[in-house]
Amino acid sequence: MTATSQIGPTTSTGPRIYLFAVLRVAIVALVVVAIVATFFDTATRATINPFNFFGFFTMQSNIITAVVLFLAALATFTGRRQTRLLLFTRACATTYIVIVGIVYNLLLAGLEGGVSLAWANWVLHVAFPIYAAMDWILFGDRTTLPWKRLWVVLIYPVVWIIVVIIRGATDGWVPYPFLDPATGYGSVAIYSIGIFIVTIIVGAIVFALSRVRIIKT
Repeated sequence: MTATSQIGPTTSTGPRIYLFAVLRVAIVALVVVAIVATFFDTATRATINPFNFFGFFTMQSNIITAVVLFLAALATFTGRRQTRLLLFTRACATTYIVIVGIVYNLLLAGLEGGVSLAWANWVLHVAFPIYAAMDWILFGDRTTLPWKRLWVVLIYPVVWIIVVIIRGATDGWVPYPFLDPATGYGSVAIYSIGIFIVTIIVGAIVFALSRVRIIKT
């Protein structure tokens, strides 16, 4: 089997292609409603600083993934191929949202804090990560991604952590305690390296899956 072998492909043409796009739009709409509902629910209990609310990796990953899936659906509706940039961005977004799902469900589920609305919490931490993973695995509207570009999955986490450290050192706000400069930059560096390693591992799986075609579109 070669690196670009297609595994059990099912060809999807005509109206079925648009069903995939409709499904993407529907899940994106659900995520948008969940984010908006969480925002206003939080506003009823405290004064919201938008920079804090949207500063969490979870929230940003959901937004990024929702945007790229909407753009992928738009490309289908307009009969255009997805650009190389969009395909790489989809791979990165899938990596981030899958990490959100893994970390939350293995380490954070049931703990205090986070999204208070139970249904919205389920959408952002469970349903959307699972959907995004299945979307990438099942729908073959993508090309094989070269391994030499795997490093692109680190761009966003690196920028995000730098911003978090700067904010923690200046206004004292951090989304997660383990990234608080007050705990020591050595500790922050260790956790940051851990985040980068996990990102590369999950990203490598996503890149590997770009070589698999289950439903060809």
